[in-house]
Amino acid sequence: MRQFAFFTALLLVLAAGASAQDEHAKRKKLLAIGMSAGYQHDSVSHGLATMWKLGQQTGLWDTFIRTDTQLITKKKLPMNGKNLDYFDAIMFYTTLELPLDDEQKAALLAFVKDDGKGFLGTHSATDTLYKWPEYGEMIGGYFNEHPWHQKVRVNVEDRTFPATRDFPASFEITDEIYQFKEFSRDRVRVLMSLDATSVDLTKKTVHRTDKDFAVTWVRNYGKGHVFYSSLGHEEQVWDRPDIQHMWIEAVKWAMGMEPGDATPRPKPAD
Repeated sequence: MRQFAFFTALLLVLAAGASAQDEHAKRKKLLAIGMSAGYQHDSVSHGLATMWKLGQQTGLWDTFIRTDTQLITKKKLPMNGKNLDYFDAIMFYTTLELPLDDEQKAALLAFVKDDGKGFLGTHSATDTLYKWPEYGEMIGGYFNEHPWHQKVRVNVEDRTFPATRDFPASFEITDEIYQFKEFSRDRVRVLMSLDATSVDLTKKTVHRTDKDFAVTWVRNYGKGHVFYSSLGHEEQVWDRPDIQHMWIEAVKWAMGMEPGDATPRPKPAD
């Protein structure tokens, strides 16, 4: 009887372990790149660690954090190297020019556009790869200075999209606020924008005369999904429950786990 009980208990332990492995295998995979060829953001580690934590807490995805671009390729890599085919989405918290060769650039675009995978960018992901215009076209625009680093009011333009539907119509946040060039509402759907009445528009670094300062947007890129939010310079931004919820829903949308309308639309009337 003791022997039978032992083997029964062993089988239960093995079954539980197999079940846990099955559940782990079902999780989506996020490749998170944190690197810079310029300004070093202190919040990169905190931000990407938050993405790792959110994946673990929800049980929806595993995050692979890298400080290099080695895995951005479709080539087979040695020593258990995982290439883009292993992942469901890639996230950039990056700055300036990254070491990507022509194959890697083509692989990244194909990953999103042809394979239907996801791309997520936070904060300085638009301050990245200026010498590669196809990247700027994919993400939706490029950084063009940050006139404000203060408490601002953000308008939530789309409260039907999964990542922003639980926000109020507007909210206050303290962060570094970007403005953008080569940005057009004709190709992205703006989810959040700066309330221009909450900042000083007379600063010399303010270049947009249309007062259109997008904060968060989405776009369909071929078969894939692109999500970008300029928020995240400050570590405390990543600790906000509303921002964390935004990123959970953003990952789900980018990975195809939840639908969301990314059809471009014009700026709402003031």
